[in-house]
Amino acid sequence: MREYVITTDSTVDLPKEYLREYQVQAVSLSYEIEGETYEDLNGLEPAVFYEKMRNGAMPTTSQANPEQVRELFEGILKEGKDILHIAFSSGLSGSYNSARIAAEELKEIFATIKTVGEMKDGAAVRGINMEGPFLDAKKKGAHVEGYIRKPDAGFFRELNEYSGNMVKLVTLAPNVDGAMEFIDEVHNEVCISLGHTAADYDTAAEAMRRGAHHVTHLYNAMQPLAHREPGLIGAACDDGQCMAEMICDGIHIHPAVIRATFKMFGPERIVLISDSMMATGMENGTYQLGGQEVTMKDCKATLKDGTIAGSATNLYDCMRKAVSFGVPLEEAIFAATRNPAKSIGIYDEVGSLSVGKNADILLVTDDLELREVL
Repeated sequence: MREYVITTDSTVDLPKEYLREYQVQAVSLSYEIEGETYEDLNGLEPAVFYEKMRNGAMPTTSQANPEQVRELFEGILKEGKDILHIAFSSGLSGSYNSARIAAEELKEIFATIKTVGEMKDGAAVRGINMEGPFLDAKKKGAHVEGYIRKPDAGFFRELNEYSGNMVKLVTLAPNVDGAMEFIDEVHNEVCISLGHTAADYDTAAEAMRRGAHHVTHLYNAMQPLAHREPGLIGAACDDGQCMAEMICDGIHIHPAVIRATFKMFGPERIVLISDSMMATGMENGTYQLGGQEVTMKDCKATLKDGTIAGSATNLYDCMRKAVSFGVPLEEAIFAATRNPAKSIGIYDEVGSLSVGKNADILLVTDDLELREVL
């Protein structure tokens, strides 16, 4: 039997001195009290903690996320040692699942996409938009915070291999640790899209200088465009190579902003997206997104706390919405066909009605009512 290391997390409630004496490595859970966040193993002294509770403060706890556990495991494995991990029962705490769930689920999903991509009949999967897990928790939107992890080129490549190299787009928060190094390492392998971030203008502009020339659903899950703090939106507008996505469903962005953005960026740089989830095309009701309950009513999908959770529309309807908002028809068509294909490097295969390319041809009326798909 190889040498091994015992690991656990702070739910074991063992003194730090005991853990050190017996060389048990532990991941610390965190808790919040009176608006401050502390690590369980390096937090307030017990007397101070309980005094705050006696004065009416109520703490809340958070489990360790998969990224924390992965970092601990990776360091031990690199030393050539095995791991014996002792966790709280999965029926009582999510800390056990954090030790295994994120990577395993992603591998399964990506392998499934590879299988679907090899099918010859029906709709074709042209690629994967890897929107997560390299995000900023402050702008996580409808993403589960426990799945968020630091940018990791090795993990991206592993998932891409599982998918059969189907990943075309990776969303990245440029303000998190390791983001710039990630851009430096993989920007020639995949389109890096900046999003789900509280990054300021300078940080976003630096990320673009390093090779990230795409923005995930502009305006949503990022700092707003302000006259003294232009943020990611201002940096994207200044970068002539940057393509900017917009969810044109009439819910995520006001029509006036849609029109203004086409003028600011120009018709060559706007990418219309649906950002649709499983409720698309379905009746009003309750659905799932990443393990979270989503309520869809009249094409608006929200989490229990009211956070918008993707959309329940489709790309063609988004294009029609853009036209109804005053965007010229030809610009809206290009933003839904040519521009997306160019942005992820598949314009030689799809995106226009050209000899040798694949295409779905839509027959519509003068008022854009769909009649037939060829």
